[in-house]
Amino acid sequence: MNPFEISKGFFLYFRNLENIIFMKKITWLLTLLACINLYAQKSADEQIDEIKKEGIRLYNSEMASWHGTDLFIEQYPTKEKIGGYFSYSENHKNICTFYSKDKNPKVIGTITFNDQFELDKAIIDLTERNFKINESNIYNLRTIAQNIVENDTVLFKHYNNTKYNLIPLIDKDVNKVYILTGPAVSGVVIFGNDYLLTFNKKNELISKKSLHKNIIPIEFGDNEQEVESTMHSHLPETGDFLTPTDICTLMLYGKYTSWKNHLVVSKNYINMWMIHDNSYEIMTMEAAEKIANEADDSAKEE
Repeated sequence: MNPFEISKGFFLYFRNLENIIFMKKITWLLTLLACINLYAQKSADEQIDEIKKEGIRLYNSEMASWHGTDLFIEQYPTKEKIGGYFSYSENHKNICTFYSKDKNPKVIGTITFNDQFELDKAIIDLTERNFKINESNIYNLRTIAQNIVENDTVLFKHYNNTKYNLIPLIDKDVNKVYILTGPAVSGVVIFGNDYLLTFNKKNELISKKSLHKNIIPIEFGDNEQEVESTMHSHLPETGDFLTPTDICTLMLYGKYTSWKNHLVVSKNYINMWMIHDNSYEIMTMEAAEKIANEADDSAKEE
């Protein structure tokens, strides 16, 4: 055999071996990138799932308070005894509890709703009794949070025609109180000026922060035509996704508007909340920009 042919054979062998190694590296790299993208998407989906669950918890509490207040005021004869109320969920029931003005308050009534908030199935109980253990914990947590809100005039901002709604949540490891700004007038949805207080299990304050750095009121009319989208934006410190308070607000007020969806634009994502079925979709800003560029190129060609 010609030595040149032998050398050529070895060259081709090593060239093929080099290609195989190179292709394996490329395949490995592509697999790694796919895994990273999959992990990133999974991570985003997991975050969104947790945010949505928290938002629904806030919504259930607020709905119980909304309807519970109306039903209780209709039924309770001595309004001057009412010291306040709070709501919580337990065993697929949403309960609004009213307590007295006494120094050591007692429960003076509860309104219990199912998960669908069917008002004709609400259970009204005006029995006076002591707090249950969980009710005592919620009452104490809410009272502590109320004092913090009233005494911290730097963090908490107050606006005309608005009111604070405090929503205590008891969790396994921490206790939390969300503070939402609700409208005191009809025809407006308010996003922002919302806060989160986090406590340990002894109700000692761990942290307090504002979720949005500003207040975003959006007006709507009774007879306005269908609106495709409304929107607000998030600064990086608010996060890439809707906040639980955003979700609660959209579930509470969206059904009274003519909006089809609401967009939240952040640095990395465009978030879309569909009003009719309370579903949530996201798109990366990179993908959105690519679609926009393709649409521009298509328009230029036409």
